[in-house]
Amino acid sequence: MKANQSTTQKYLLAVLVLAGWFALVTQFYINITSKAAALPELITRYFSYFTILTNLIVTVCCTVLLLNPRSKPGIFFARYSTSTAITVYILIVCIIYNIILRFIWNPQGVQLLADELLHSVIPVLFFIYWICFVPKQTLKRQELLPWLIYPLLYLIIILIRGSFSGFYTYPFINVTNLGLKQALINAAGITAIFIAISFLFITMGNLMSKKNTSSTG
Repeated sequence: MKANQSTTQKYLLAVLVLAGWFALVTQFYINITSKAAALPELITRYFSYFTILTNLIVTVCCTVLLLNPRSKPGIFFARYSTSTAITVYILIVCIIYNIILRFIWNPQGVQLLADELLHSVIPVLFFIYWICFVPKQTLKRQELLPWLIYPLLYLIIILIRGSFSGFYTYPFINVTNLGLKQALINAAGITAIFIAISFLFITMGNLMSKKNTSSTG
């Protein structure tokens, strides 16, 4: 992250911040007013979705970078490895939703707006931010291993909670409907996608870093 942010960079961060908090708050309101379960359970379910958690990470990241980029959290989020990992997470949200989940339900009205923001608009905008405003550095491929901690920890918690509550956030890891073996096979497939996208971003970043170095050298 550059010390001085350009006006365009600040505008893009501001759009991400506004879109992120609007979508998250709107989805929270939709969840807690659905009456699908008791309020504590609805709140727990809201924070059980990888989509929500990842968009929350993106929105907090952009908020800090916009308002206080020189703070310790700002420095953390501005790290190339951190920003790249977050980009991978949010693009996985976009990819999985638009390939697997989009066609199994039909949101309407405000739900549709929140849905598109969380699964398509914000991921694309953050990817654009990564391309345009995150200074590329060389990363070793083994550096992606810590990036897997978040999705793997998420999966473990969701499977454990689901075994007690019977509620699974996504159909492809629903042990009740699929059985444990198939759910784990599906989870392994998603993990493979994570690893592939991570390798792709590391390769892209390294190539862009070398190009920038050669052009300024």
